[in-house]
Amino acid sequence: MKKVYFYDFSIGSLGIVEKNNSISGIFFNNSNTKGKISKDFEKNETPLIKKAALQLEEYFNLKRKVFDLPLLIEGTEFQRSVWNSLLTIPYGQTCSYKDIASRIGNHKACRAVGMANNRNPIVIIVPCHRVIGQNGSLTGYGGGLKVKQFLLEMEKN
Repeated sequence: MKKVYFYDFSIGSLGIVEKNNSISGIFFNNSNTKGKISKDFEKNETPLIKKAALQLEEYFNLKRKVFDLPLLIEGTEFQRSVWNSLLTIPYGQTCSYKDIASRIGNHKACRAVGMANNRNPIVIIVPCHRVIGQNGSLTGYGGGLKVKQFLLEMEKN
């Protein structure tokens, strides 16, 4: 059974999910995620979830640039290849959907990369906020564009 617990951070409320002794989800607890928590979840603040919350708090307080948590990233093979590529984007840097498509060996898969990015189950730690449009524009983000802009500006400072 998945365990979930919610924390309030400077950017809003986040749900942190543990499954099989790994972090398997971090999501914005907003109107877009209502109904995401079902009977398959047990509300439980486990030691690993607490550790993830502490690392997120350190990140928001500019004391952490790299997360050190066991991750369970579930999705299709293509999605996992995109999400694993996101993990290689350094703190404070950005890249485009086209860059990610090229990194995974399918330079024409920009739209599919965008869809996988949109379905990222572990926001912030798997840094989908670091992916921007080819022209440098901000594109959609589950927490909203203001949150994406905040995260990018925070990392650049």
